[in-house]
Amino acid sequence: MSLNDVAEREETACLRVVGNMDNPEYQTILNKEALSFLTKLVKKFAPRRDALLAAREEQQKRFDAGELPNFRADTQSIRDNKSWKVATPPPELLDRRVEITGPIDRKMVINALNSGAKVFMCCFEDASSPTWENMVQGQINLRDANARTISYHDEAKNKHYQLSDDPALLIARPRGLHLPEQSIQFDDKPIPGCLMDFALYFYHNYLSRAEQGLGVYYYIPKLESMEESQWWDDVFSFTEDYFGVERGTIRATVLIETLPAVFQMDEMLYAMRDHIVAMNCGRWDYIFSYIKTLKNHTDRILPDRHVVGMDKEFLNAYSQLLVRTCHQRGALAMGGMSAFIPAKDPAEMERVTAKVIEDKERESRNGHDGTWVAHPALVDLAMSVFDKNLGGKPNQLDFVSPTHEIGADLLLKPCEGTRDEAGVRKNIRIALYYIEAWIQGHGCVPIYGLMEDAATAEISRANIWQWIRHSVELDDGQTFTKELFHQWLYQELNTIKQEVGDARFAAGRFEQTADLFFELSTAKEFATFLTLPSYQLLNGAA
Repeated sequence: MSLNDVAEREETACLRVVGNMDNPEYQTILNKEALSFLTKLVKKFAPRRDALLAAREEQQKRFDAGELPNFRADTQSIRDNKSWKVATPPPELLDRRVEITGPIDRKMVINALNSGAKVFMCCFEDASSPTWENMVQGQINLRDANARTISYHDEAKNKHYQLSDDPALLIARPRGLHLPEQSIQFDDKPIPGCLMDFALYFYHNYLSRAEQGLGVYYYIPKLESMEESQWWDDVFSFTEDYFGVERGTIRATVLIETLPAVFQMDEMLYAMRDHIVAMNCGRWDYIFSYIKTLKNHTDRILPDRHVVGMDKEFLNAYSQLLVRTCHQRGALAMGGMSAFIPAKDPAEMERVTAKVIEDKERESRNGHDGTWVAHPALVDLAMSVFDKNLGGKPNQLDFVSPTHEIGADLLLKPCEGTRDEAGVRKNIRIALYYIEAWIQGHGCVPIYGLMEDAATAEISRANIWQWIRHSVELDDGQTFTKELFHQWLYQELNTIKQEVGDARFAAGRFEQTADLFFELSTAKEFATFLTLPSYQLLNGAA
């Protein structure tokens, strides 16, 4: 045995897979070479990731103490220098008029790729519950999708699903920096989930994609700073060097879905300039982040989240600034999610159609190059709006943004709206439905006509926590208290029981969910993400 073999064995030994490996396909995904690469990434980059998360916590303490987010003084020169651009995007990433998003479920992957959308963003994060089975099976599904061999037979419906001749371009979204992978440990600690998702996807797909003339493309979520962007860029460069592929083989689209990030978009583009091609308005998570970041600021309390839409001044400013910043640097500016799903009732479907058109009109007029939908049936509708407003062009990188100042005051300006009992009760029901599904392994759930993911529950929880914390007065004069929330929560639990029926309720985990939701919404300290304390209830986590 050579010294290199000994060194590799010792290195790999630090990494331990504790999740079930009985499935032979799992052994293929987590083979010796893949684990060796993953080990090197974890060893090199996990300590920096931990330091970045600690820096987030310190920054949040300053916000909690009264500081407001703002543009950085120490990076002014990057923003002022108008000469630099990001690397030119490859041709296949220049037409992204409509993207569909969804989980890593095999049938949904096929349907999304066949939807007619330009891009399918396949999500290991907010749209997928991080059970061990989901995370590894997701890698199998995407490997087969890239190899064009993916198929699925639905026994219940006796229906066969297979890939069309012209599928959407596949982009993978790994988990955020904050999420652990409990089923793989390094030195007896869970590894960063993002490194697992990133590494396994690259390892198993870079060759099959190269044969098609494609690089390996990712959506990167939940970033808050230039330093976090630099971390990812270093991961990309290390990976390209490790496998001996050209710089720029990896291309990233960054979700701007945190309040701190909107003040560092130039800096994030600069840090990732060799690899980044676009930024995206991750608007639902952005609303959650606004509440979370400013949770102690009594003058920045948002109304019921159901009335906080992109027409509000602070959110429209965020959309416009993203477009302006991206286009100045040669990057595409992607719009946000329309979570509607088709309705059987004609009148309701007419309302859904009008809402989707209104949203996509706003985005295309603001200069966005493309947008998101959650359901295949809405792809053509969204495409028609962008086709009309883009005049046959694949993007609008040449869009001339308005020159009005978009400063911190505008980006931080709260909006007015209702604060009523009906809104609270709806928030409660939606959160309970979603979290109950999540802990049972489902990350993307249709609820009341919308396709919801983790952002939904996060906004609802943050909304309620902040209102309780600041004893918000509701529109009917009631003070919103912990006691009132408790009363409404368990009343709405009974409403859910009536909606789903006794059998589904008994077979589910709604009561556990309600207890967890109460605990998280009334805790003295705000949990950064509800998914983290929810792991204890997650089915099949390991």
